[in-house]
Amino acid sequence: MHAQAAMSNSLVLIFLALFALSSASTDVFESIDCGGSGPYTDENIIVWTGDDEFMQNIGETKVVQSGNAVSDPVMSTLRVFSSTRKKNCYSIDVDKGVQVLVRASFYYGNYDKKSAPPSFDLHFNGNYWATVETSSEGVVYYEAIFVVKDNGVSVCVAQTKPNQFPFMSALEVRSLDSHMYNHVDAEYALFLKIRTTYGAKDIVRFANDPYDRIWVPGAVGDGLTTVTNTAIVIDVSVPDNPPQAALQNAITTSSTSQYKVLGNGLFPAKPVPIYVNMYFSEVSELDPSTQTRSFQVFVNDVPASQQAIVPPYGSVTELYIGNITASSNTSFTLAADSNSTLPPLINAMEVFYVSNPMTDGTNSKDGLYIYIYKYIQFVIQFLHIEGLASLQSQFDVLKEWGGDPCLPSPYTWDWINCSTDATPRVTALYLSGFNLSGPLPDFSSMDALEIIDLHGNSLSESVPDFLGSLPSLKQLNLADNEFSGPIPTSLSNNKKLKLVVSGNPNLCVSGKSCDTTTGSSTDMPSGSGKKKSSKLPAILGGTIPSFIVFWAIVGTVAVLHHRRKTAAISALHTGQGGGGGNRPNGTANGNMMGKIGQAVINGIKVNIEEQINSETSNQMDDRTAQNEQQDGRNT
Repeated sequence: MHAQAAMSNSLVLIFLALFALSSASTDVFESIDCGGSGPYTDENIIVWTGDDEFMQNIGETKVVQSGNAVSDPVMSTLRVFSSTRKKNCYSIDVDKGVQVLVRASFYYGNYDKKSAPPSFDLHFNGNYWATVETSSEGVVYYEAIFVVKDNGVSVCVAQTKPNQFPFMSALEVRSLDSHMYNHVDAEYALFLKIRTTYGAKDIVRFANDPYDRIWVPGAVGDGLTTVTNTAIVIDVSVPDNPPQAALQNAITTSSTSQYKVLGNGLFPAKPVPIYVNMYFSEVSELDPSTQTRSFQVFVNDVPASQQAIVPPYGSVTELYIGNITASSNTSFTLAADSNSTLPPLINAMEVFYVSNPMTDGTNSKDGLYIYIYKYIQFVIQFLHIEGLASLQSQFDVLKEWGGDPCLPSPYTWDWINCSTDATPRVTALYLSGFNLSGPLPDFSSMDALEIIDLHGNSLSESVPDFLGSLPSLKQLNLADNEFSGPIPTSLSNNKKLKLVVSGNPNLCVSGKSCDTTTGSSTDMPSGSGKKKSSKLPAILGGTIPSFIVFWAIVGTVAVLHHRRKTAAISALHTGQGGGGGNRPNGTANGNMMGKIGQAVINGIKVNIEEQINSETSNQMDDRTAQNEQQDGRNT
């Protein structure tokens, strides 16, 4: 009864802790300098961190050649992946249901002195994103906007051509408000084609845009002129929240003649689904008695809206165009209405490709991940984790694989096979010769496994019972390990299973004086009564996890929240630059975690002492009662 109550309390505490962590981790503003160190603050007041914590012992850090360096210090380093692994991934903790902007940047910079910029594939969350075509001349970046379907964002690069090794220079993840870009179904991602601020001279991004979208100055073509907005303040309260800085200029013509905004050649020859946002803000106060500006937007001579565009002064009108396809022959034009005395204008525009429906990822029974931030990774051993995550938690060598285990095909993890279902299952584990040691963790949730090959390692202790409960298992190779004890009867009696256990000298096999186990055990009777089992394991099992999980997670919520949100925002408020002064430094975090850790340990110590004292007292009472009963029988 006490053990059940302790377990119930533990579950409640864990639920509350995870809820608190979820509430604090909604805001995401991660800026990763691949191959670099940090933290440091750039000229845009963005705090960057190195990628060692994300890519420990994976890939190599490189520095671009000095003669090819660009002004952006983030682009001076990169991480290259020259191993034979099918893909290499960065994983960022993001809550399920959060809409994010993810930007991956690449600058070759002749880091390998071969003057041969490579090409490779880019993936996100198990979905194909793009084929990266790097350049010798400048930075290329790819941006995607999507709603996270499961906890976490993974961004992977995959080699597609011999001797062309994938790399990454920077990775940025920003959370967006849920009402932004919501005219596209959450099952689809948006891939940025262009984001332009017309008439501007400089790039607009954070801190002028709190979501850190990059607005590039648009070219002013022949017959077009730049006009400056005279409004001191521009209300940007429209669904997609364009920054005021992107609306401070516009392009127009000197007459009401028609002009083209987007010409031929912007899109590929084959039609692709697109999504477009256009932003219009009047640049001066008009005299209503003599001045009007009213126009239509046409897509291939078809009106894009039923109403005319009348740009407001001091605010903005947004026009979105969706559910259409575009090709190399598609054009967008603005044409003044017949009653308009002023020509059309446009301040800013975004154009996206729309992705195929996003995958749901590998079945959660096989690919269940629990992300524990680096400050509280010690907690993971007390959490119940399943599937491939349990193997990665037990064996460090397997942590080098990230991203979705099965998707996109054929870029599965190198040591598994997957089914071809829309939501794939892991059907085989090929872990021969991986130098695995210690006991096997429980991965019983992987009930689609047909083949498990673990031979040639140093796995020890007993052969787990759960292996015999895998319904689809056909081959199990445990040869040449250090297993000991009996073989579960669920394995040895399975006539449909090809079982190999040779090379385990301490394992009880046929002919040895060792009985096979049925997978269960009971307390043996002693004397006239049964041996009373101690509640101490239940106490330790129920108390330690609840204290560690609750206090460690809740205690670090403030640290995590401060790291993510305040790192950039407080830098903006103080206006400081330089070496990351607005980011929590190692000493502060160390002191905080030291206090939290001490509080956790003290709490565990007190709780265990109380529970042990109570247990000892209960056992002594039980023994006294037993002695009194025995004395009564003797008299």
